[in-house]
Amino acid sequence: MSDIELIDSHCHLIFENFEKDLEDVVNRLRMTGVKKLVHACCDLTEIPKLRKISNTFNEIYYSVGLHPLEAKQWEQRSQSLLRRSAVEDRRVVAIGELGLDFFKCENKAQQIDALIPQMELAYELKLPVIIHCRDAAYEMIEICNDLSKKGKCPKGVLHCWTGTPKEMKKFLDLGFYISFSGIVTFPKACDIHECAKKVPNDRYLIETDSPFLAPVPHRGKRNEPAFVKNVANFMADLRSTDLITIAKESSKNAEDLFKFDL
Repeated sequence: MSDIELIDSHCHLIFENFEKDLEDVVNRLRMTGVKKLVHACCDLTEIPKLRKISNTFNEIYYSVGLHPLEAKQWEQRSQSLLRRSAVEDRRVVAIGELGLDFFKCENKAQQIDALIPQMELAYELKLPVIIHCRDAAYEMIEICNDLSKKGKCPKGVLHCWTGTPKEMKKFLDLGFYISFSGIVTFPKACDIHECAKKVPNDRYLIETDSPFLAPVPHRGKRNEPAFVKNVANFMADLRSTDLITIAKESSKNAEDLFKFDL
């Protein structure tokens, strides 16, 4: 067993490519020292599966929400369905994965129509949001600024950070956390390296985004929560510190944000 404790703040394990060996995946994360993980929700139909997997494995907590690339599924009843799902299960620790993605989709109005009610619900329930933001930092900052001016911006995290140091500062100023995935280990990810060096000790998380974006030296393979240790090791090198410090800081930050056992 590992003598460090890690939290994978964002992963997806209910996909088909985990069906055959999920117990092995969980055993490996336990051996690596992953004590908790947050399973992000992309689609409202995933919620029953997320409830089941969190009841099966004590390490797993989860969010409920609709990914921006699924925005066309948003309906008038979607917010109340999410509210009920969040209130009914104490293992729901966030709303999301919500946000904006203008890289793969151009339905901006539709994405915003799905985003705002989820942000409002998170504020109402005092839950953090897990934000997916791709090629949409300006618009996301504007929306968060507007909510902040009204005193109704929820806490949250920018997951799988791929922005610039300037964009990171704007999100930090709004009170958000920044989460670093396996991308931080990629040699050409210079802006992300710079962000990882500059982010305050009390405002960053680490994640795998399994099964996507496996870190070096697993690039090209299916990602899994045990590989969050590779992310932590790389962060330690970038920040001129050690693995134990990264594990302690990132875990405390995740606990502060998600309030797992309250």
